[in-house]
Amino acid sequence: MGETIFSKIIRKEVPAEIVFENDKVLAFKDIRPQAPVHILIIPKITEIETTRDIDPNKHEALLGSLYEAANQIAKDVGVSETGFRLVVNCGPDAGQEVYHLHMHLLGGRKMNWPPG
Repeated sequence: MGETIFSKIIRKEVPAEIVFENDKVLAFKDIRPQAPVHILIIPKITEIETTRDIDPNKHEALLGSLYEAANQIAKDVGVSETGFRLVVNCGPDAGQEVYHLHMHLLGGRKMNWPPG
């Protein structure tokens, strides 16, 4: 995997509006928001390109950390009670632009179904 913009954000070489950080996870506001709340949640400790590259034996705890962070962020930004959507894109047809596993937390408005 080549270096991504997310790698540079993790190292603080590229600015981002960070809303959450711990030793495993970093979350920041999307620069092209698709909802009033649009936050990207990424793993810091390992770079996984897509969901196809997840190894359940190796990444189980990390995936739990991403969801734990998502729940905390949703509370922090005030969308936990009204609802939010978590999206993980995999590959170009799904709209994945950065090949570093990431989760979109979307909220602050009524979501439509089906998406896309």
